[in-house]
Amino acid sequence: MAKIHELSENLTNQIAAGEVIERPASVVKELVENAIDAQASRIRVEVQHSGLKQISVQDNGSGIAPDQVDLAFMRHATSKIQDEHDLFNIATLGFRGEALASIAAVAHVEILTSTGGQTATRAAFAGGVKKFQEDAGSAKGTKITVGDIFYNTPARLKYLKSPKTELLKIVDIVNRIALGHPEISLTLASDGKVLLRTPGNGNLKQDVANIYGRKVAEKMLTVENEDPDFTLYGLVSEANLTRSSRNFISILLNGRYIKNYQLSSALLDGYGNKLGGKYPIAVLAIEADPLLVDVNVHPTKEEVRLSKEKELSRLITSAVTEALMDEDEASPLFQLTPFKDKTQLDQLEFNLKPNVVDTRRPDDFQLEVSQVAEPEGKTDITNKKETETKETKEKAEKKENKQEEKEEKTSAPEYVDLNQVREDDQYVLTKSWDQHVKEQTALPPFAGGEEAASPVTSKADQLLRQHLPALRLLGQMGGYLLAEHGGDLYLIDQVAARRRLEYDQILASLEKDENYQQGLLEPLVFDFSVYDYQKLKDQLPLLRQLGLEMEDFGQNTLLMHSYPTWLKGEVTVQVRELLDQLLSSRENDGKSLLKLVAAKAAESNVSRRVNLTGAEAADLLLRLQTASDPYRDASGQVAVVRLSQNDLSKLFKKGK
Repeated sequence: MAKIHELSENLTNQIAAGEVIERPASVVKELVENAIDAQASRIRVEVQHSGLKQISVQDNGSGIAPDQVDLAFMRHATSKIQDEHDLFNIATLGFRGEALASIAAVAHVEILTSTGGQTATRAAFAGGVKKFQEDAGSAKGTKITVGDIFYNTPARLKYLKSPKTELLKIVDIVNRIALGHPEISLTLASDGKVLLRTPGNGNLKQDVANIYGRKVAEKMLTVENEDPDFTLYGLVSEANLTRSSRNFISILLNGRYIKNYQLSSALLDGYGNKLGGKYPIAVLAIEADPLLVDVNVHPTKEEVRLSKEKELSRLITSAVTEALMDEDEASPLFQLTPFKDKTQLDQLEFNLKPNVVDTRRPDDFQLEVSQVAEPEGKTDITNKKETETKETKEKAEKKENKQEEKEEKTSAPEYVDLNQVREDDQYVLTKSWDQHVKEQTALPPFAGGEEAASPVTSKADQLLRQHLPALRLLGQMGGYLLAEHGGDLYLIDQVAARRRLEYDQILASLEKDENYQQGLLEPLVFDFSVYDYQKLKDQLPLLRQLGLEMEDFGQNTLLMHSYPTWLKGEVTVQVRELLDQLLSSRENDGKSLLKLVAAKAAESNVSRRVNLTGAEAADLLLRLQTASDPYRDASGQVAVVRLSQNDLSKLFKKGK
């Protein structure tokens, strides 16, 4: 058995760094939070090569005394808490005393700090070891420079993403911190270029404008609410301003950005069904008694444990609902909307009856003699007796026939014998039965292969999947087309069929790079957050292939000079949705993105049913014959349903 020994301090620091320092963005987060705890009003973050080469964070906070520098870089040394009681009453962003020690364990760190005295202190650390400390000159505050991150743990480097991705992670975390502290002026620069600058005047809407753009800030609604335990303040977007992911929802608890699914869901519940499956832009700042919050459950402190979480969720939902209600009442369209009466109780009771439309008669149903209408003049007793005698004989014959049928059914086997051909067409063994069994058993998992099993379809099914037979139009009803071919009935969803044709047309033009464009007299201006702007700059060649002629205008802005003619409706809204789709897509190859864009454009262009003339309906059926998949649209929605004669017989219970 191997001997148990104590790990060295350097090794324990590197292990701790693996929990706290995952990437350059983690360094930025910890250093900026330390600056906020030092009561800084101005913080500047500078990174070189996405933070992989160097990270610098400078503030005008309280600084560190010369005799405290060594303690600041020791593990579990902190000024934030004194005893175990303080652990449950934490009002600062940092308290563990692990940040600086973990950073110094995996990088070269230099600190220049001053408490406002005549001299400042400069010190350097590398691999958890102090290199030097000397007097220097500096204004009040602290500047920490981190270089060569993970230089002594190269295995960590291979788990980092591309420089662009790492930079976007830094941008995202600085954005969240800036939204949580509008009273602090934050500046972020990358390779000498300023990406973000907030004024620090306490105006949250102005910070939103700097991060997400002025047009977004103009559509943000103020939410406010409070109860004895929580105070809520923030901004939420109008219901028509949405994004396709939750990334634009920022929840800040006592100035700390947290991830909490229940609170995010409470925010969405406030919108009801107005979002249509999308997500709003929101910044919610929550102030709570520190005793109700346990932040000591995660190394990076992004996840917290909350007391009275349900009460806080209800507070958020009601605040968002009230903000949206005030906006609706201010709209003139709200006052023109008619009030819908409730369903009448008698109609509701009628609809809930299980046998409202069940008009089937029982098998032994017979009309009574008294119910049969008799002609006038035939009411004498003789005729009545003859009628009763005749009906009695008929009843006896029917009873004997039913008894014979019952005996035949009883003697029939209760199972289906596949080796014996049945007379009914539901269980007929075709001539190709053996061939089909052979094809299926040759495929995984029967054959024992490791390849993924492919769907087993006959040649006829494959042909029908790709080509629709020539259909004869029968009529239209409620946006559906009724057609016939070879005795089979076809039901066509007009919207899904038109979307399939629109998708095929758009995708063909994109793949052939034959986008006909509509020029603009004045270019349209699109503002983005720093995060989205950096991603879209790399996608400009793809946007040109899509027919969107856009150029970088600086200051997180793109200009659009022309757009493809297949974009219908309001251009600004359609282009914004298209760009949002690209930003939220996880597809990497260009062809998948083209299909995604074509499907989204087809869905937007064909959004409602229209009244087709006979010629238009016939033309739609004709064009469907050559569609790539006439039976479904690009999103998988069923477009064509085929009912064979056998299906119709089953529906009407023929042959029973």
